[in-house]
Amino acid sequence: MKKRNEPANSSRRKFLKGVSTSIVGAYIVPPALKTKAQSISDEIIDSYEGKVKLSLKVNGKKYSKNVEPNITLAEFIRDELNLTGTKVVCNQGECGSCTVLLNGEAIYSCHLLALDADGGEIITIEDLEKNKQRSNLQKSFVENDGLQCGFCTPGQIMSAYALLTENSNPTDKEIKKGMSGNLCRCGAYPKIFDSVKAAVNK
Repeated sequence: MKKRNEPANSSRRKFLKGVSTSIVGAYIVPPALKTKAQSISDEIIDSYEGKVKLSLKVNGKKYSKNVEPNITLAEFIRDELNLTGTKVVCNQGECGSCTVLLNGEAIYSCHLLALDADGGEIITIEDLEKNKQRSNLQKSFVENDGLQCGFCTPGQIMSAYALLTENSNPTDKEIKKGMSGNLCRCGAYPKIFDSVKAAVNK
């Protein structure tokens, strides 16, 4: 019985890795240089597969990775960095569940290519725990029942954080306008408003 053929991408990767490592292995490589040799091998493969280098600062930490040109910022955050607090719901840039901060501005990360954020600074929901003032915003959502299913909550909190960073004492009208880009399918808008308002008072 014939074995099932491996995917084409897998075969190409093995072939390229064999070629690249054999080039490097044509010389006697000291152990200290093995990591560098592997890096060269990976760069050859990534170049063949059309990947592009992406450099970002996420939650205060610098990252430099080779990524597919069509990967979105949300996919990069969730799949490459394993920061799954950022949710993808509509995947069309309409509901706001994927909201993160890019250079201080709230943006829909599902609707932006990761490469368009190259060189930028990203803040996700995970970063709020590090700062007492920021974590108070999360606590306010819990204490004031500003969530039901909770799926849109990270995006709601990030939009609220962007609003309060720009304006520490917004009016009721400004709060509603600042949160207007985030949809709650459970209809918890009054409690979301109360949560943001309570955070302002703190």
